[in-house]
Amino acid sequence: MDFIFTSFLLSTTTTATVILYAAVVSLLITFLLVNKRRRPWKQPSPVAAKRILSGTMGWPFIGETLDFISCGYTDHPQSFMDKRRLMYGEVFKSHLFGSPTIVSTDAEVSRIILQSDAKSFVPSYPKSLTELMGESSILRINGSLHRRIHGLIGSFFKSPYLKAQVTANMRKLLLQSMATWKEDRRIYIQDETKHIAFQVLAKALIGLDPGDEMEFLRIQFQKFIAGLMSLPIKLPGTQLHRSLEAKKKMVKLVLKIIRDKRMNGGSISQDSKDVADVLLNDKSEKLTDELISDNMTDLMIPGEDSVPLLITLAIKYLSDCPKALHQLKEENLGLKRRKKDLGDPLCWEDYLSLPFTQNVITETLRLGNIIMGVIRKAMKDVEIKGYLIPKGWCVLTHFRSVHLDDNHYESPLHFNPWRWQDRDMSSGSSTCFTPFGGGLRLCPGHDLARLEASIFLHHFVTEFRWVAEDDTIINFPTVRMKNRMPIWVKIEN
Repeated sequence: MDFIFTSFLLSTTTTATVILYAAVVSLLITFLLVNKRRRPWKQPSPVAAKRILSGTMGWPFIGETLDFISCGYTDHPQSFMDKRRLMYGEVFKSHLFGSPTIVSTDAEVSRIILQSDAKSFVPSYPKSLTELMGESSILRINGSLHRRIHGLIGSFFKSPYLKAQVTANMRKLLLQSMATWKEDRRIYIQDETKHIAFQVLAKALIGLDPGDEMEFLRIQFQKFIAGLMSLPIKLPGTQLHRSLEAKKKMVKLVLKIIRDKRMNGGSISQDSKDVADVLLNDKSEKLTDELISDNMTDLMIPGEDSVPLLITLAIKYLSDCPKALHQLKEENLGLKRRKKDLGDPLCWEDYLSLPFTQNVITETLRLGNIIMGVIRKAMKDVEIKGYLIPKGWCVLTHFRSVHLDDNHYESPLHFNPWRWQDRDMSSGSSTCFTPFGGGLRLCPGHDLARLEASIFLHHFVTEFRWVAEDDTIINFPTVRMKNRMPIWVKIEN
């Protein structure tokens, strides 16, 4: 995650460029002033200095951040990395967002970093994000407590019970939403998917059903995430202060739900209905009601954007590739006819059973790069494949560079779901495909993301034809559609 800038900065005029650079310089200087404890220009140890990687640290204080950001707003966001890979190799040094940084575009180096434990690397986030998450967030904690929480959540997310619940909930909300679609007005796919996915997520995390509390939680969550990449200043009136206040309201509601569950005796472990139940059933004294409620809000952060953007990008790519759309449609219509003949409703296994649909989702994840990469901080000098990463430096494992590397994928900028037909994702080739991260912090909801996308695509392509308006993908600070992916639908006969 990186800093957020307003859409007017996308202009290519000279004035807009000046404004962009001025805004970024102002933001970075403020960031450095309020974060004095960090020493971005502190040199590594003498031993490390002799073996430091090639690269450049850019301008004083701001490093190469301006170049990184400006490339992110262009039609070629990969140009920052591509230029430096040619000059310095697949792993190089830079200075980004106030920290000396090693950038890895090497799949094997990134894999080793992601699989390392907290003795070598820990997560690193902008200060505003750490302020909002708090010290006990699963996104920040390390060691045995993190492994325990991550393991409990990961196991539950893989359970047939939750997959069945998500399937029923997603299908119900999707069909309700589709029933309101009219042929004489635009449908914004990005908005529709966000509205549906948030309700599915809240149900899976805390068992919340649609209603006033769901709407309250959704509104406060939008206020909360608006401050994730804001200036790290907590004075009243600032975005960070407003976001902290919104999180307090969210935590208060979730804590009420947690305590109601506790008072009602909770659920026996075999019948856990949501993530909160799973954590309440654990006997660890560290898993207090306050810690659980705080983490329920933090778990909404990675889940809020990933599923809606996965679906939205899939619709975008399919709209631009009629051949893939035709094959996907025929595959899903075939499933629909078979289930109708049998008189059986679709279950979660059915949605995940269609190979070409899964290939479309996989290719969307590769080309779309919803998660650009992750940042870790070295806790000691670490040597990987002959590269030395000094203690205290950050490491950006850049997934997009690997996913768009023509050494790994033929014509990598082309949407080609057929490339996955004979690819063994259980073998070492998966090292070059990390859309949800990897190692101890692999996103526990990655299977559910595929399931929700499969459900949406099935009902969408079998119920509607559509015409998509022109829209472009914005890649910075997060991936999104510039115009929210507007389409015009027609009901299928």
